[in-house]
Amino acid sequence: MPGPSRWSAPQLLTRMARNRLEVMLSVSAQYGDAVRLPLGPKTLHFFNHPDHAKYLLAENSTNYHKGIGLVHARRTLGDGLLTSEGELWHKQRKTIQPVFQARRIARQADAVADEAVKLARRLGTHVGGGPVDIRHEMTELTLGVLGRSLLDADLSEYQGIGDSFEAVQDQAMFEMMSLSSVPTWVPLPKQLRFRRARADLQVIVDKLVADRKARGDVATSDDVVSRLIESTAQEADPAVGRQRMRDELVTLLLAGHETTASTLSWTFYLADQHPEIWQRLHEEAVEVLGDRTPVYEDLHKLRYTAMVVDEVMRLYPPVWLLPRLAVADDEVGGFHVPAGADVVLCPYTLHRHPEFWPDPHRFDPERFDPARSTDRPRYAYIPFGAGPRFCVGNNLGMMETAFVIAAVARDLRLTMVPGYQVVPEPMLTLRIKGGLPMTVSKA
Repeated sequence: MPGPSRWSAPQLLTRMARNRLEVMLSVSAQYGDAVRLPLGPKTLHFFNHPDHAKYLLAENSTNYHKGIGLVHARRTLGDGLLTSEGELWHKQRKTIQPVFQARRIARQADAVADEAVKLARRLGTHVGGGPVDIRHEMTELTLGVLGRSLLDADLSEYQGIGDSFEAVQDQAMFEMMSLSSVPTWVPLPKQLRFRRARADLQVIVDKLVADRKARGDVATSDDVVSRLIESTAQEADPAVGRQRMRDELVTLLLAGHETTASTLSWTFYLADQHPEIWQRLHEEAVEVLGDRTPVYEDLHKLRYTAMVVDEVMRLYPPVWLLPRLAVADDEVGGFHVPAGADVVLCPYTLHRHPEFWPDPHRFDPERFDPARSTDRPRYAYIPFGAGPRFCVGNNLGMMETAFVIAAVARDLRLTMVPGYQVVPEPMLTLRIKGGLPMTVSKA
């Protein structure tokens, strides 16, 4: 497999620490669709073709368990749905899946739309005022939607939950980039912040469970907390059940809000950079919604909005890296992959592959016009992953983004503060580093 020499490992690690996305793009451009990346004691087998994605994620997914990065995230997420494997993962998926069924998600449309309209009204109070941190606003919004649609709980009382998850992601990425060479007991500021965040998150999920049990309606409810209470009660060891409950809820809180918040932030940034696209979003929202709150039936009418979201997730996929660990020897695209090898797919680079995406760095929602995208390989675009571990929350996430964009674009115009530099931050998700200050005006 082609790639840089082993002697380049120190330089590669330095470059990765400074700009991981640039490294992945440059090595794929230089060496092709299969690259061997030496990173000190580890070697990454980096694959970047739709056929590779199909094979690794779907056709032979049982040979590839969660790998580098998510292994480090286990310190916080434990064995939640994002990091677990085998029989435990199947049990968790079976417990959670019914909550995300299309019919149930459709019944949550009113709650999601209500949160979207409340966000637009809240932003409207800043018309003519100073900048608003849109990334922060999107985090608050998605936590509100998560609480109402999946947990049947009000998460607004838990101040700082977004900051706790930021500390968690920061530490997981630090451990990944340092290859866990720094002992976890060393009292570095990052470590101390992480420990406080982990403790705070466990207190939050314990309170969610205690509150639900106190309500006495577990047996008649179909939200995630109720289903997990019933499922974990079947564990022979109560301590195991409690830990599984914590792992599942912390994972859901992170994955359920962070990915959608990132997508919405990138959408408002990119729409501001292309005024003609913002105008089309506004016109479609006015035509479809009029002056009313969005309803579920509006989703298939917000066609241009959906195209914009698809293109945003092409350029800035919420999960930018899919790491795997090979269980047994294998061959991918004609290249040998030894047992125990670290294998990575990178949606960020795959979505910019010039063979499948002409002018790949340009923001062009028209790429997703059904008339133009018929000959594109299915696995050239994987914003929600693929195969058995396809993101369980994709339907809720797409409904939430469409409703929020329509509610905001109908009434308001968000404009980035002049001179502010937007920098992608590849944590567990691909977010905007430092926030997104924007001013608010009438549409």
